[in-house]
Amino acid sequence: MKIAFIGQKGIPAQGGGVERYVEDLTARLVSNGHEVVVYTRAHYTPAKLKEYQGVKLVSLPTIKTKHLDAIVHSSLASLHAVIKGFDVIHFQSIGPALICWLPKLLSPKTKIVSTLQSRDYEHQKWGRFAKFMLKLGERSMCFWSDEVIVVTRLMEQYVKEQYGLNAHYIPNGTNLYEPVSCDKLGQWELVKGNYIVAISRLIRHKGLQYLIQAYKNLGQTDKKLVIVGDGAYTDNYVQELKDLAADEPNIIFTGNQTGEVLAQLYANAYLFVQPSESEGLSLALLEAMARAVPVLVSNIEENREAIGAAGFIFTNKDVADLTEKLRFLLIEDDLVKTRGVAGRARVAEHFNWENIAKDVIKVYEHSVDLACAGESVSQTV
Repeated sequence: MKIAFIGQKGIPAQGGGVERYVEDLTARLVSNGHEVVVYTRAHYTPAKLKEYQGVKLVSLPTIKTKHLDAIVHSSLASLHAVIKGFDVIHFQSIGPALICWLPKLLSPKTKIVSTLQSRDYEHQKWGRFAKFMLKLGERSMCFWSDEVIVVTRLMEQYVKEQYGLNAHYIPNGTNLYEPVSCDKLGQWELVKGNYIVAISRLIRHKGLQYLIQAYKNLGQTDKKLVIVGDGAYTDNYVQELKDLAADEPNIIFTGNQTGEVLAQLYANAYLFVQPSESEGLSLALLEAMARAVPVLVSNIEENREAIGAAGFIFTNKDVADLTEKLRFLLIEDDLVKTRGVAGRARVAEHFNWENIAKDVIKVYEHSVDLACAGESVSQTV
């Protein structure tokens, strides 16, 4: 099959999120014999990069602002995809899916598949109008797509109740990682096992303000707190976090990190903390688990679904409970390590990319086979 991906900023991924999902999935689609095109944005993927891991890259212009970046690029990519002709166009997330009607109308034979990662309109960084448009994007996705993929059971139930749609539950995946060195961590005076890490975009619904305050409540500890990531049109919030941490020298902001440095920050942490108020199925969380790093997460349903019994939870937005759980885990080394091993085993069983990619291919094949069957019936009549 010939498959186009629309909605992501590009690949190779510079962090987690949709870009990591697309990078991991498309590489496996190519290895299974499919022709894959990923549409990229020049501010994320260099325009001169034409191929990555066998995936063809097409760079198209956009308007790099908070509200126009995704929709402008997705519109141009949709038009380009219609001209080039694909068996399947796979849209990522509800913002870009606002435009999925366009290739559906202009190229009826092309099958539209969309992945619903999260209800982005719940995120506090968006204003009223943007939230309205994101909700419209969700409706567009569920109305115009031939097949919809959801990444959590909770989302599967929501789509069924809200739209009467039987979506395909296919979770996000991650790779299983072997241990790595820690030689890149000296720039922050970090050593293996002496820090707690949060790896996230610095946006309010990720709940990092609760983690910073809870860490400060601990008092004296030899474990540092490392926050990895940058803002996403959230400069005021980033400054708020840094002001909150200003009187604590053991809270370190590394900015966005990629490649080997990011791998080492994950793998050598004592504990990974995800204090999110809302999530889809977090790739950052899965990656920590895949590295056998113990995890402590807020008790929202999406996090609980991800970790099962292989991690620790605290009450969402409750600084006192988070402080108590951190204090307990910092002295329970054996228990923490045991849960880390259990987390890796859970990823291998439930979130393995090899199995997930096969399930996605079945969705593509199902939609294309139905179209072919419909054509055969029409020709017979």
